[in-house]
Amino acid sequence: MTMWGLLFANLFRHRTRTTLTLLSLMIAFLLFMLLRAIAAAFAGGVTVAGMDRLIVDAKYSMSDNLPLASVAQIRALDGVAGVAQMNWFGAYYQDPKNGFAQYVVDPAAFFDVYRELIVESDVVKQFAATRIGVIASTSLAQKYGWHTGDAIPLHGLLWPKQDGSWDWQFQLIGTFAYPNGAPDQPLLLLHYEYFNEAVAVWARNQVGWLAVRVSDPQRLDDVANEIDALYKNSSDPTRTVSQDEYSRAQASQFGDMGFITTMILSAVFFTIVLLTGNTALQSFRERVPELAVLKTLGFTDTAVGALVLGEALLLCVTGAGLGIALALLLEPGLNSNLVTIIGRFDMTWQSVLFAVGIALLIGFGIGIPPAWAARRLTIVDALRGH
Repeated sequence: MTMWGLLFANLFRHRTRTTLTLLSLMIAFLLFMLLRAIAAAFAGGVTVAGMDRLIVDAKYSMSDNLPLASVAQIRALDGVAGVAQMNWFGAYYQDPKNGFAQYVVDPAAFFDVYRELIVESDVVKQFAATRIGVIASTSLAQKYGWHTGDAIPLHGLLWPKQDGSWDWQFQLIGTFAYPNGAPDQPLLLLHYEYFNEAVAVWARNQVGWLAVRVSDPQRLDDVANEIDALYKNSSDPTRTVSQDEYSRAQASQFGDMGFITTMILSAVFFTIVLLTGNTALQSFRERVPELAVLKTLGFTDTAVGALVLGEALLLCVTGAGLGIALALLLEPGLNSNLVTIIGRFDMTWQSVLFAVGIALLIGFGIGIPPAWAARRLTIVDALRGH
C-alpha cells in the first residue's frame, strides 16, 4: 500500500468523526471567505472616476434636506465644474420585497457629474424631455424584464403625491451601465421636475444631497471649505467631504468591519484548532500499536512521523478546500443581493491563498506534536503499553 493509501485509510477509519471535523473546517473557511469579502467591500475606496467629486449633505443629519436654491449657489462657486442634485425616492415595484435604490435627479446634470456611467446621449436627451421618464441600470432592467417604453409603477414609502396618493407611474426611457470593475448597483433614476411638481407641497423645492464635480482635483479641500463657509451661518449648514470620505463614513455606521471580522474569525479558528487538535491526538493514541507494527515492518521513524503529520495536513486542506469552493459558488448570488448595501462583493484569489495558508498552518500546528511523538515512539514501549 502506498503512503497516500495509508493516509486516506487512516483518515477515514472513523468516518463519522472525520466527516464532522471536515464539516467544521468547511464552515470555518466559508465564514473566512465571506467575512474577508465583506470587510474588503467596506474598506474599498472610491474609483478613479470619483476622485474629482465632493458630496454635500446636511451637517447635522442625513435625513435633513437642503434647499433647492443651494444648487445654483454652489454651481456659481469658483472651481465647481458641475452639480448634481439627488433625492432618495424610497418606493417598491409591485411587491414590498422588490426594493432597490431610486434617485430623483436632474437628468443632464447627473450624467455630467457622473461621467463614468455609460449611457447614450439620445437617451439622456429623451430622459430630460420626458417628465415621467425614468432610466434604469442595465442589471435592474434585466432583473424585472423591463424594456424601453414600459410603464413602471412604484408605490412610494416616503413621498406622497399632491392628491394624497402613494402610487407613482413612470415610463422607462432607456438604460445605463457601469464601467468595468465598478459595483453594479441596481438603480432607477427619476426626473426631478416631475417629482417636484407632483409631490406633496411640504416636500417641494428640496434636495437630499449634492454631488459636486470640481475642475481641479488638487483643489478638492479648498472647494469643500468654500461650500461649507457659504452656509456656515445659515439655517441649513452643510458638511462637504470627498466621495471617498463620504463612502467610508457610510460604511463606518456599521462599525469597524475589519476589527469585527478579525474578532469573529479569531474565535472561530481558535475553536477549530482545539477541535481538530483533539481529533488528531485521539487518533494518534488509538493507533499507537499500529504505528509500532509499521516500524516493525520497516517504516522509518521519519516515515511514520510524516504519515501522522500528513493526515493532519490532508484533513485541514480538504476542509478548507470545501469551504472555499462553497464560498466561490455562493459569490454570484451574494454579490447581486449585497451590492446595494456594501458595494461589490468579491472573493479574491488573495483571500483564497490566505485561506490555504491558514489551513496549512493549522495542519502543521495540530500535526507536529503527535507526529513528533510518533517519530520517537519505540516498538517495545508501544506494544508493552497496549
